[in-house]
Amino acid sequence: MSKWKKITLKALIALSLTTVSIYYFSPWEYGLYYLKPIPNSIEKEIQQANDYGLVGMIVYVDGANKVSQLYASGWHNREQKRPAYGKALFKIASIAKLYEASAVAKLTAAKVLNLDNTLASYLPELSSRIAYADKITLRMMVQHRSGIPSFTDQAGFDWASDSLDGIRLVLDKPADFLPGEDYAYSNTNYLLLQKVMTRTLGYDYTDYIKNEILIPLGLHDTYFSIHEAPTNEIMSGYYVGYKEDFKHLDQGYVASAHNVGVFLRALNNGTLFTEQERQIYSSIYEYNHTGWVLGYSSIACYHKDIDTVVVQLTNITGNDKVLLTQIVYARIMSILRNE
Repeated sequence: MSKWKKITLKALIALSLTTVSIYYFSPWEYGLYYLKPIPNSIEKEIQQANDYGLVGMIVYVDGANKVSQLYASGWHNREQKRPAYGKALFKIASIAKLYEASAVAKLTAAKVLNLDNTLASYLPELSSRIAYADKITLRMMVQHRSGIPSFTDQAGFDWASDSLDGIRLVLDKPADFLPGEDYAYSNTNYLLLQKVMTRTLGYDYTDYIKNEILIPLGLHDTYFSIHEAPTNEIMSGYYVGYKEDFKHLDQGYVASAHNVGVFLRALNNGTLFTEQERQIYSSIYEYNHTGWVLGYSSIACYHKDIDTVVVQLTNITGNDKVLLTQIVYARIMSILRNE
């Protein structure tokens, strides 16, 4: 769930630290992989990554003035020996926050929401259950500056549960910090924003996102739950050391790599928004994201220097596999920048 930012001195320092961590803290084979010669094609790179334990991968590339490309390797379903394919559906996890922050921006422009109104004013029943609810604004929640603890970090939370609604786990808990005075990524913020949107609209917030974002962009392969999607098309998800397929867990949005890429392009070039909506969005949230749920990790990023959207989906987690996916992503970017 880390954020991708422009290359700055701070980012270069972070990259150096990542390199050090690869050498000293990751499994030794990841260090070897990091040093391997980079092949001349994305197909070869992701096929090679399968040999290092990445069960299945999908990569979508939408470059400037080029036809978008889909790449796939490994297994869609390991037990059935069903090969991975580019149009499969995938659990995109926290990438969904980009869609929800976009909805907040649109509703703010329409004066349905006010970014400076408090959580308590929208959900008064939580005013005595969440610390500083009368001081926490919607803006702080969108930006992860609320101080509300993340339910995924609480004792009793289980990634293998069939729900990612864990607000009960943070009720009556102390704040991580005073509202607006620090930053800490918290999944609770966006659960609460979902409830605020639904309460204010008078109908489920997902219907608003569908009507205002998905349908206008032609995103017919994006769903809010595994129960809405064609089950057979959802890529299986695995965790190192377990044979179980975690596809059955209902843990949020499901989408194709193509749909994520089309959305990300529209988000970054502004065609998703009116000018007022774009200005609001740019003041509150980021334009790229990563995602993680049990069995699934994802990266969705727009690279301005080469005007290219790249979405990478990998269906295994655990044992530092996310670090390996980041190495693979960096190598794919090297291939694209050298074309």
